[in-house]
Amino acid sequence: MTFKLAPLPFARDELKPYISEQTLSFHYDKHHQTYVTKLNDLIVNSKYADKTLEEIIKSSTGVIFNNAAQVWNHSFYWQCLSGDKSQQPSKNLTAAIEQEFGSVENMLLELKKMALANFGSGWTWLVVTPSKKLKLVNTSNAACPLTTDAEAILTCDIWEHAYYLDTQNNRAAYLDNFCHIICWDFVSANYNKVMKI
Repeated sequence: MTFKLAPLPFARDELKPYISEQTLSFHYDKHHQTYVTKLNDLIVNSKYADKTLEEIIKSSTGVIFNNAAQVWNHSFYWQCLSGDKSQQPSKNLTAAIEQEFGSVENMLLELKKMALANFGSGWTWLVVTPSKKLKLVNTSNAACPLTTDAEAILTCDIWEHAYYLDTQNNRAAYLDNFCHIICWDFVSANYNKVMKI
């Protein structure tokens, strides 16, 4: 199986001023594309050659896992972004967020705190646990919820290449920007799918 770079779900200039076209170009065209290219090279004539991306992530280690997971993580991350500022979480998701965090605003504050506390490179996720509760979790490097019993519904990329060209080493400023461009339609759809609503 040959993997390809999934198209962005938004126009290149749609996320401005929160994420620049320059950052998108480096992040998507270079970093994400490199993970795809490396993964394809690594799995040629291997036991992973005919597996899906999810199957590779759940059954591999080392460099193959790192590249496969980063392909999946980035594809998921792009879906979490939108330039449509009118979006809001669905009623079902809002109710779940309010039950767990008090309000959507509080959840976003907690997400930012979690992401700031995530040492080094990694990801901050909003997941649904097996008990159907919302929870914020950090992962390091390429790790993702696919190898756990939780279901991801939102992620924030906190590798420096996600924000360095725009906010330099100011991760907090990037996180503030991220919260303005969350694609709540995608997150809500993920929640409904997990909850079978």
